[in-house]
Amino acid sequence: MKERNAISILDYGSGNIRSAQRALERVGLEVEVTSDFERALESSGLVVPGVGAFGSCMSQLRAVRGDEVIRARFESDRPILGICVGMQVLFAGSEESKEEGLAILPNKVNKLAAPILPHIGWNEVTEVAPLQLLKGINAERFYFVHSYAAREVSGDVKTAIANYGEDFIAAVELGSLSAVQFHPEKSGDVGLQLLKNWAEVL
Repeated sequence: MKERNAISILDYGSGNIRSAQRALERVGLEVEVTSDFERALESSGLVVPGVGAFGSCMSQLRAVRGDEVIRARFESDRPILGICVGMQVLFAGSEESKEEGLAILPNKVNKLAAPILPHIGWNEVTEVAPLQLLKGINAERFYFVHSYAAREVSGDVKTAIANYGEDFIAAVELGSLSAVQFHPEKSGDVGLQLLKNWAEVL
């Protein structure tokens, strides 16, 4: 990996920030937690965590101009990694809320068709098209905690899927934008390998 600025974890009041920070540091990255627009914009990579309800996450994102920084980084092809609801906010919206999403990804997030929710536990993730994130770790199991997910995504987006009651989108890549529905920071060695794979593009 090139010697560049620190990785920024966007602090907008939602997300398991400390465990994400520890995992990123374990793979050798310099990490800062920030809600500062310029620092988040200029960092080598931006991690967008997310825990809780879609609507509150979007409100909190907008409060720190997180929506603007994500769009600006995407438009300038600068690396972003969304995690859990940090992935969902990239879509146009969610069945969970009337709040609009960022619409970088055009489809919507829906409630999973499963008898028991939330979906909590380890599930296999399988590439539909080769992803940098899953290089060398396709068809491995990652840790999920969620009730909503995208069922499809349009356009030239590379995806991986998992199944809980139905197939859903577990990971996406579009240019320098990457996102996962699961928690790599809670997924042991395989999660750390995914973060190493992401670091290779920085």
